[in-house]
Amino acid sequence: MAPLFLSETSRNSIRERWNKIWTKRALMGLLLGQFVSLLITSTGFSSSELARRGVNAPTSQSFLNYLLLAIVYGSIVIFKRKPLQISWYYYLMLAIVDVEANFIVVKSYQYTSLTSVMLLDCWSIPCVILFTWLFLKTKYGFRKFLGVGICVAGLVMVVFSDVHASDRAQGGPNPLKGDLLVIVGSTLYAVSNVGEEFIVKSSSRTELMAMLGAFGAVISAIQISILERNELRSINWTAGAVLPFLGFALAMFLFYSTVPIILKICGATLLNLSLLTSDMWAVLIRIFAYHEKVDWMYFIAFAAVTIGLVVYSWRKKDKSAQVAENIKRDEEAAEERDMNQASVETQRSGVEAVKPQASSITSLLK
Repeated sequence: MAPLFLSETSRNSIRERWNKIWTKRALMGLLLGQFVSLLITSTGFSSSELARRGVNAPTSQSFLNYLLLAIVYGSIVIFKRKPLQISWYYYLMLAIVDVEANFIVVKSYQYTSLTSVMLLDCWSIPCVILFTWLFLKTKYGFRKFLGVGICVAGLVMVVFSDVHASDRAQGGPNPLKGDLLVIVGSTLYAVSNVGEEFIVKSSSRTELMAMLGAFGAVISAIQISILERNELRSINWTAGAVLPFLGFALAMFLFYSTVPIILKICGATLLNLSLLTSDMWAVLIRIFAYHEKVDWMYFIAFAAVTIGLVVYSWRKKDKSAQVAENIKRDEEAAEERDMNQASVETQRSGVEAVKPQASSITSLLK
């Protein structure tokens, strides 16, 4: 009869394997990824509430976020009085890409369907993999590609579920233009994420947020004065319009503050995969907050995306890390042997020093 409980050796083996696979870094990356995914979900609900009230000013919404970043993190940078670790024009280019990515993707909703935006937004994932492989020399194994494939397959389930049957019937006034805008915006998102990953590994998170906020606020202000000036004048600034604006800005501020941490821990690919679950969290909010019914395919898709994230984050110690650990263990063993040998030699020298003294005392007694 098989034993009901595992032996101590088996438990230790399972615990050791678990610790090797699920490092603190991997678990932290997953948790933070879901946190920013919830933040993106909240920004989506804020934007939908503004759209329901007839407010169409995407750059103005982003402007408040950039302004908060500039004020909070800029104050810290000024207080520390340290020179910039990276040239300012890198931050300027990053801010231009980031502002326009936000603007273009939001703009695409005017021309194509929600289904197309959800599907084509996945384009950022292969772009991130390509850019990190080309410019950051990131290496991806079979497990990484498998995790990406499962995540994308989960989102495709959502797109082709019966929930979006009515959305597919309403393709938008100019679907081709809208689809192209989504592809361009997703590519810019990938460039922005990879650029932030490069900068945050060479600079401080505080400096990145301060400079991105400062340049982003300036660029957004210029763009608002050109494109959204009349829209802002026509808005009836009641509490119902102000609160979603502030909620969007706060959620985006927390999102931008957390993203550099994820980029430093796990990279841009895991960040983009984690953001795929934002649509799933939105479904759960609709179920429990608004008591709406959703298609069963959503739950399968949510499980698929979750499994994909787990597979992507599933990491074992690579050969270089194992070699480094073995070298460190050998060095510690060598140091211990040297200490033992030195102790033995000290004892021997002490004994040899005592022998002449004993012989001299014996001669005196004689």
